[in-house]
Amino acid sequence: MFSERMKQTVAIAGCLLALSLLPISGREYFVYFGTYTGAKSKGIYVSRFDDKSGKLSAAELAVETKSPSFLALHPKGRVLYAVGEATTVGETRQGAVTAFSVEARTGRLTSLNSQPSGGAGPCHLTLDVNRGLLFTANYGGGSVGALPIRADGTLGAPINVSQHAGASVNPRRQEGPHAHCVNLDPGKKFLLVCDLGLDKVMVYRLGDGKEALTPNNPPFATVAPGAGPRHLAFQPNGKFVHVLNELNSTISTCAYDQRRGTLQEGQTVSTLPAGFSGSTSCAEIEVHPSGKFVYASNRGHDSIAVFAAAKRTGLLSPVEHEPTQGKTPRHFTLDPTGRWLLAENQGSDSVVVFRVNAKTGALEATGQTVEVPSPVCALFVAAME
Repeated sequence: MFSERMKQTVAIAGCLLALSLLPISGREYFVYFGTYTGAKSKGIYVSRFDDKSGKLSAAELAVETKSPSFLALHPKGRVLYAVGEATTVGETRQGAVTAFSVEARTGRLTSLNSQPSGGAGPCHLTLDVNRGLLFTANYGGGSVGALPIRADGTLGAPINVSQHAGASVNPRRQEGPHAHCVNLDPGKKFLLVCDLGLDKVMVYRLGDGKEALTPNNPPFATVAPGAGPRHLAFQPNGKFVHVLNELNSTISTCAYDQRRGTLQEGQTVSTLPAGFSGSTSCAEIEVHPSGKFVYASNRGHDSIAVFAAAKRTGLLSPVEHEPTQGKTPRHFTLDPTGRWLLAENQGSDSVVVFRVNAKTGALEATGQTVEVPSPVCALFVAAME
């Protein structure tokens, strides 16, 4: 006869087997697309996405606004923020950041308010909700802005602006500072800013109010002259950060000291296949939620470069270069489950859905292509009941 413990073991095994046979439960998301406005695009577009099937619906205009090139969501999910890269505010020639309320049923957006971004040509933003701050990277002005987030989600005017200075070796693209992204580190103690014009990753200690941005010691890490750091992505364990260099199409993997906020470069790899000699540049980088894979987009080669990441060292090994089935993939994003990737082809007005191989990280096109005019950013937002 079975002992009581053996009966329990068999029962548990039976439950686990039953659960393993259940279909993966699907969840619906809104996907918002930032665009460059012009003859075709009018602002931010929205589609619906099912994370079980990978189905992406046709895109609809969520709100009219000028060149909302990068988007971010408040963690409570009711307010979305967008930089207006081609917008100027007042006589200061600063760009704009706008807060939008999210309509739960339709996903439509309504403008709440706009504020100056702290410099010209804002192209990236991130939120530090614990301190109630929104940070902007101002490419045209080479500065970083810190704006207060009010209790209702609206924005206040910048309370702190850090102006970068200097230049690097490329006279056309690096004649001055060009802040290109702002990222909180995993511990939310430091802000890392890729400055393409300086070949530096600037590091700021975070604080409150006027002390929001204080240069770290040391205040930056450098990459190779002419590399042009554009975006970066952390490993989930916070021990490594991958810096994407736009101008020379490389990824620099750096060990990251979370206590001191310092980076130490350990490896640089090309995002291009051997032998490619055409004109191209990098745009976006993202780490898979598992930490096992790293993805980067090539504009010109028009592909997503896929790498396997070593857990202990963070070092990258090439897996493949998957064509994005369109032109100029300025941005791409993984869905929250890590099972799907959306590639936004700015030059062909298309968003293409790919399936992610959980074992290798390789991408497989699903056959779905959705028309979005000049897409340059995508943001998943869980649909609200």
